[in-house]
Amino acid sequence: MPAKPRGWSFCATGCHPFLASSPWRNFSPKRVSGSSTRAIAEHGKAPDDILDIVGDLPKEIEDIAFGRRFRLSPDQIFVIGGSFGRAAAILASLNPRVTRVIANCPIVDWKILDRSEKVETSNESYAEYIQEAFGNGYRLSDANWEKLRSGSFYNPWHKRTEIIASKVMMFHAKDDPHVPYEGSKQFAELTGVKLKTLKRGGHISTDYIIRRNWTEIKKFFDSDHE
Repeated sequence: MPAKPRGWSFCATGCHPFLASSPWRNFSPKRVSGSSTRAIAEHGKAPDDILDIVGDLPKEIEDIAFGRRFRLSPDQIFVIGGSFGRAAAILASLNPRVTRVIANCPIVDWKILDRSEKVETSNESYAEYIQEAFGNGYRLSDANWEKLRSGSFYNPWHKRTEIIASKVMMFHAKDDPHVPYEGSKQFAELTGVKLKTLKRGGHISTDYIIRRNWTEIKKFFDSDHE
């Protein structure tokens, strides 16, 4: 690890082991894991957890492995979003402190909820299903989950005119059974963000995307930014 890293990568939903060998410092704070769903469940408002932690970097941070405390002054911050964090990553790009974001198979418009829920479960209560399937990783009520259907809450599509295309790169497989590829394609066409299309792969893992496309992602991170 260089003494003075050129930038810092910040993972929206869990850090990727592959990045440990990169010249970026990688963070996956425990308060981020499942942050999007937790914020909806507990507060019923758009989650600020990721940006809260970005703001905390210059302050004191504790290393939970060894209990050490330190402060950071990153020159660049990159957000990588997988799972629910894909929408979080795109929305985080609106913040000037965030340099670049990667969104893998992202939900760009929550209007897909009805279709996606039926693909995943026959349970009429998605909140009940996801809690049973994933335990404390997802804690939400039906009422707060329903907020996503408004179209304006925590929705990248609602912010599409504010997106800075040069800050966002998306990956999506055409045969994704849960999050339709067509949504990402339309979002990319309207906003100008870069979309890397995969012919096959389904709802592909973010770890795989990073490993397979690291050369291109690194080039994107290294490119000049506004």
